[in-house]
Amino acid sequence: MAELLGRRAELDTVDALLSRARSGRSGALVLRGEAGIGKTALLETARLAAEASGFRVESSVGAESEAQFAFAGLHQLCAPLLDRVGSLPAPQQAALGVAFGQRSGEAPDRFLVGLATLNLLAEVAEEGPLLCLIDDAQWLDQASAQVLAFVARRLAAEHIALVFAVRDPLGDSEARVLPAVDGLPELCLGGLDEASARALLASALTVPLDDRVLEQIIAESRGNPLALLELPLSVQSVQWAGGFGLPPLDVPRRVEESFRRRVGGLPAETQLLLLVAAVEPTGDAALLWRAADHLGVAADAVSHAESAGLVEIDAQVRFRHPLARSAVYRDAAPPDRRRAHGALAAATDPDADPDRRAWHRAQAVLGPDEGAAAELARAATRISARDGLAASAAFLEHAALLTPEPSARARRALDAAQAKHEAGAAESASELLTLAAAGPLDALQQVRLELLRAQIEFHRVRGGEGLGMLLDVAKNLAPLDPALSRETYLDALDAAIVTDGRGPGRGVEEVAEAARAAPAPPGSPRPADLLLDGLVTTFTQGYAPGVPAMRRAVAAFAGQAAQADVVRDSDIRRWGWLASRTAMAVFDDELGLALSARHVRAAREAGALATLPAALLVRSVMLVLAGEFTRAAEHTEIAAAATTVPLLHAQLILAAWRGRPDETAQIHATIIEEAAAQGGSTEVSLAQYGLSVLHNGHGDYPAAQAAAARAFESDELRHSNLAHSELIEAACRSGRPESAAAALAELCTRATASGTPWGLGLAARSRAMTTSGPDAEEHYREAIEQLSRCRMSTHLARTHLVYGEWLRREGRRQDAREQLRTAHDLLSDMGAEAFAARAAHELRATGEHPRTRAAQPTDALTAHELHIARLVADGATSREVGTQLFLSPRTIEAHLRNIFRKLGITSRRQLRELPLP
Repeated sequence: MAELLGRRAELDTVDALLSRARSGRSGALVLRGEAGIGKTALLETARLAAEASGFRVESSVGAESEAQFAFAGLHQLCAPLLDRVGSLPAPQQAALGVAFGQRSGEAPDRFLVGLATLNLLAEVAEEGPLLCLIDDAQWLDQASAQVLAFVARRLAAEHIALVFAVRDPLGDSEARVLPAVDGLPELCLGGLDEASARALLASALTVPLDDRVLEQIIAESRGNPLALLELPLSVQSVQWAGGFGLPPLDVPRRVEESFRRRVGGLPAETQLLLLVAAVEPTGDAALLWRAADHLGVAADAVSHAESAGLVEIDAQVRFRHPLARSAVYRDAAPPDRRRAHGALAAATDPDADPDRRAWHRAQAVLGPDEGAAAELARAATRISARDGLAASAAFLEHAALLTPEPSARARRALDAAQAKHEAGAAESASELLTLAAAGPLDALQQVRLELLRAQIEFHRVRGGEGLGMLLDVAKNLAPLDPALSRETYLDALDAAIVTDGRGPGRGVEEVAEAARAAPAPPGSPRPADLLLDGLVTTFTQGYAPGVPAMRRAVAAFAGQAAQADVVRDSDIRRWGWLASRTAMAVFDDELGLALSARHVRAAREAGALATLPAALLVRSVMLVLAGEFTRAAEHTEIAAAATTVPLLHAQLILAAWRGRPDETAQIHATIIEEAAAQGGSTEVSLAQYGLSVLHNGHGDYPAAQAAAARAFESDELRHSNLAHSELIEAACRSGRPESAAAALAELCTRATASGTPWGLGLAARSRAMTTSGPDAEEHYREAIEQLSRCRMSTHLARTHLVYGEWLRREGRRQDAREQLRTAHDLLSDMGAEAFAARAAHELRATGEHPRTRAAQPTDALTAHELHIARLVADGATSREVGTQLFLSPRTIEAHLRNIFRKLGITSRRQLRELPLP
C-alpha cells in the first residue's frame, strides 16, 4: 500500500483488512480520531490500493446538513449498485425501494433494509472484492448509520471490506458520537511522531521558518497532519519570520479556522457558490449550477475556490476536506444561508425530490410561513412511510415552529412530539409538548398530549407517577376514543405487572380495579380486548374466574379461536409479549409455544426490530422449559444477529438450566448492573428465578430458597408461574417447607382452575415433596402421568429425579434406580448438566453407575452451525437460511463447508439423512 508519512502501522492494518476481504474473509474497521488527524487521507490511500488490486470501491460521506434525511447516506453508497437490486428477494427489493423513495409502501424496518443492503453488497462482491468507505460517519443520518452498522456486524465470507471514519468528539463539541458502530474493530489515529511532523511541515513551507516558530508549531499541533499542512497556507509569510502575530494553536478548531480564513479571502460570489455547495451535500453538480443561475452567480466564480484548493467540481462537487465544507457552512451569515437554501429549493425538482425541496424551502424562510410548514408536514408523512422516524420528527418539529396559526401549530407540535418520542428523543418530545400545550387543542388532542406525557414519564422512571398518569389518561380517553382508552388500560396493566406496580397505590390489583372502568369495545372484541378483560377479571375477581377469559384471549392471539380471522400481525407484534406470558399464566404449553412462535415469526416477517427481542425472550424461555436447549440458544443468537442486543435474561435462564455457575454469575452481574441504572425490578426478579434453578440443580437448597423467595415476590414471575415450583423444592429440601406454604397453596389453586397437565403435574409434584408415606408416592406418580402429557420436558425429568431421590431415602433402591436412570437420561440428553449430575450422584448411591453418553458427530458443531444444519436439512436454501439468520448466502455457504467437514459428509442430501438433535 502506498506510503503515508508516519502511518506505517495504520496502513498495515488497513492492508490486512483488504487482504482478508480479497481472500473471502469480510470485515469492518472504524477509524477514529480528531478532525484533521488523517482519516480521510487514510481512506483515500485505501481506495487507491484497493482499486489497484481489483477491488470495486464505493463511498459515502456524511454531511451535517443531511443528517435529518433518513437513508440519505445509505442511498449515496448504494445508488451505483442498484442495477443489481433485481437479484434480491421481493421483500428486500421493496424495503430498499421504499427506503430510497423509489416506490410507495408500508415502512420497512431497518433490519430488513439492513438485510437487503447486506445481500445487495454481497451480490456485487460476487463479481470481485468490494470496498465501502464511509467518511465523516458521525454526520450520517440515524437510519443509515444503523443499517451500515448492522451490515458491518454480519460480514463474514462475502469479499467485502467496510471502513468508517468517525470524528472523535473529545475536545470537539460540534462532533457527534456514533453509537451504532460501537463494538466494531477500531483503529484510533493519534498525532504523527515528531520526526514525521517535521517532515510534513517542511513539505508544506514556502519560506524559511524561524526555529522558535517551528518548535511552537510542532509542539502545539500535537502531530495533527491537516494542521501542519493547512497553517502555512493561511498565515502571511511575514508572520513566519519571528512568529509574531501567530495565534495560539488549537487543534482541531484551528484547522477549520484556517479554511475560514481562506474562504474569507475569496470574492463574495465565490463564497456564495461555496455556501450553496456546502448545504447541498449530495454533490450534484447540475443542481449546483441551477441554483447558481437562480442566484445570478456566474459559473467561473468557482475558479477562485478551486485555485485556493477548497473544492473540485466536474460531474460531482467535492470539497478538499469535510472541514472545508464545515467551515463554509458555519461561517456563513444567516441571511446568506437562507439565500443558499432558497436557491436550492428553486432548483430542486418538486416531483423527483419533494422532501429535499421542502427542507430547503423551510430553511430559506424567516419567521412563520404556512406554505413552507405545510410542505414540511407533507414531507414528514412521506418520510415516515419510508421509516425515516428521526427525519420525520425533525420535519414535523420545524413545521410546527413555522406554523403561524395557533391551533395548527399546536397540532403539528403534538404530532412532532409523538414522532420524537418514538424516535427515542424524550427531551425534545417534552419541549414540543410545551409548545403544543399552548394550544388551542380540542378535547382528544389534549388527552393525546397527556397520554404522551404519561408515556414519557413512565419510560423515564419505570413505574412511579407515569403509571398513575397512564390510568388517568385511559379514563379521560374513554368518551373520546374507546379503542385507544382500552389499549391504554392494557398498557397500564402490563406496565404494572412488569414493574411490580411500583409507586404509591399502584399495585397490579389497584390498576386492574381501575381498568374495570374501561369502555366497552366499539365493535367486535379484538384479541387485545379479550386480553384486557381476562387480566382484569383475574386480578380483581381471582385466578379461577379469570382463566376462561385469559385462555380465550391467548387462543385468539394464536389464531386458534373464533376470533382468529380478525387477529392482525400488528396485534401480535404489539401484544404478543403479554399474550405469551398469559399462556404461561394458564399453564397452556401448547398455546404458549404456538403463540411465542407466531410472535417471533410476525416480528421477523415485518422486520419489527423493536419487538423482536421480547418475542425471542419468551420463545426462548418456552423452549428451555420444553427441554429444547439447543433451539433456545439459537434464538439468543438470532437476537444478537438482528438487534446486536444480547438477550441477557434468556442467556441467564439457559445457562442456569444447563448448570453453568460461572456463566450464570457473569450474566447475572451484568443484569443487576443494568437494572440498577434503569430502575428495573422485574429484571432482577427474573434473574433471581434463574439463580434458583441453578442452585436447585447443584443442590445448594438454602441459596435456591433465598433466590426463589425474591423471585416469588414479583407480580410478573407469579403471573407466569415460573417461581412457584422452584421455591417449593428449595424450601422442602432446605428443611423449611413452611416458607413455601403460600406458593404451594397458590400453585394448587391455579392448577385446579387451569386443568392442564402442566399445571396439574407441577402441583402434584409439589404436594408430593411436602407429603410423606403412601400419599407422597401417589402424588409423584400423578405428577409423572400428568407431565408426560405435556411438552414441558424439564419438569417431567425433574419429577423423575425427585421421585427417585425420595425412593432411595425410603430404602427402595431398585425402584429408585428406575426413576433416577430415566431422569439421568432425559436430563443428559437435553443438556441440564447440574440436574443430570444430581441424578448420577443418586444413582451411584444405589449401587448403579450412570451411563456415559455416546459421542455424536454433531457434538463437534457449534450451536450456530447446528441451527444452520437443521434449516438446510429441512430443505431451506442458503438464501432462505441467510434471511432467517440475517446473514448473506455466501456466509451460509461458508458455514455449510465447515459443517460438512466436521460431519464427514459432502452434500445437503447426506445432511438430510443424518439424525440431528
